[in-house]
Amino acid sequence: MSGGKRILYVQYSNPGGYPPLLHSSRLLARSGWDVLFLGTGASGADTLNVPENQRISCRRLRFSEPGIRQKLHFLHFCVWCLLSSLRFRPSWIYASDMRACPAAMLIRMLCRIPIIYHEHDIPQHSYSNGLFTRLQFALRRMCAREAQICVIPNAERARIFAAEQGVNALVVWNCPRLEEISEARGPLNGTIRLLYHGSLSPELLPLSIIDALAELPAHISLALVGYETTGTSGYVKQLLERAEARHVRDRIEYRGPLSRSDLMRFCRTCDAGLALLPDTASNPNLRYLAGASNKVFDYLACGLPLITLASPDWDAIFIRSGYGVAAASSSASDIAAAIRRLCSDPVQLRAMGEAGRKRIRKEWNYETQFRPVWQFLNSV
Repeated sequence: MSGGKRILYVQYSNPGGYPPLLHSSRLLARSGWDVLFLGTGASGADTLNVPENQRISCRRLRFSEPGIRQKLHFLHFCVWCLLSSLRFRPSWIYASDMRACPAAMLIRMLCRIPIIYHEHDIPQHSYSNGLFTRLQFALRRMCAREAQICVIPNAERARIFAAEQGVNALVVWNCPRLEEISEARGPLNGTIRLLYHGSLSPELLPLSIIDALAELPAHISLALVGYETTGTSGYVKQLLERAEARHVRDRIEYRGPLSRSDLMRFCRTCDAGLALLPDTASNPNLRYLAGASNKVFDYLACGLPLITLASPDWDAIFIRSGYGVAAASSSASDIAAAIRRLCSDPVQLRAMGEAGRKRIRKEWNYETQFRPVWQFLNSV
C-alpha cells in the first residue's frame, strides 16, 4: 500500500456480495485512497470476490457455521480486525452492517479512528434474544452515535434508523456506477428475454412467474441469475421442476451467481427486468426496498424496462416516470398480463428502457448518490 489516505472496510460477511461497497471503494481509490476490505466467507473460486487492484485489497476469514464456534470465530474476527488496523493504519473505518459494529468500536476505542456506518439491511433480531445479540444491538447503537455519517439506502429505513438511534442518516440509493451504463440498445430481434437477478426466494421471485411464462408466447423466455440464501435452499429446484411441469423448461436459463462485471455484461443481452418486490411483507427490508434494491437500477442502466408489482413507492418512482409496467398482483395471470402489455409494443419497450438508462446517467448513479460522503471524506 502506498502512503496517504487509507480507509478500512469492515463487514462480517463477504463484501464482494454488496455492490455499494464495491462502488464506493472504487470511487475512493480513484481519488487517491488506499482501501482494505476485511470480511468473511470462502474465497478463491467464489464469483463474488472483491475486484482488487493497486489500491484495493481484500482479506477474508473462512466462514464459520452458526453455534458456539461462530461466536468464537466472531471474537477472532474482531481481534483480527484490530490487529489489521494497527498494521494498515487507516484514516477511517467504514463499518458495514450491525455485525461489523463490535470490531469497528474496538478499533475506535483503542485507536481513535473515526467511523462511517453503512447499514444495508435493518437487523431482524429483537432485544429479547440472547446476551450475544443484545450486545450487538448495543454496539450498533454506539457505532451509529459515534459515526460521522450514517448511510442508509432507503428513505423510510433512514427515518426508522434515525428515530431509533437518535442520529441523522444520509440516504444513498444502491445505484450502479457510470461506467456500468450500457450504450443505447438497438431494435429487438423478435425474441424477448426477461431477466431476474438477485436472491432467489419465494418472496422476491414467486413460483407464479413460471405459470405466467406458460401463458405467454414462446418467443418470451426467462433468465435467472443469482443464489439461494440459507433459508431458501432448494428453491431453484422448485422453480425448475415447476417449469418442467408447465412445459416451459426450455425457455428458462439458470446461470447461478455471476461476478459484478459478468452480471452487467449479461444484463445487456436481456430485454426487460423482473423486480416483483413486495411492499406488504412483514420484513421491513422487503417492505422498504425503493432505492435499496440494486436490481432495478442495474436493469435500467442496461436499457431494460421494469416489470414490478403495483405499490405506491414503486409506482411513484418508476412506473409513473415511464420506466416500466406494474402487475396488479403476484398472481400468474396478473404478471402475464403486465408482461404481455410491455412486450406487445417492442418500440415502446425499448423507449422505456432508454428513458430509464438516461435517468441513470443523469442522477441515479453511485457517483451522484455517494458524492456527499465522498466530499466529506476528502475534505476532512
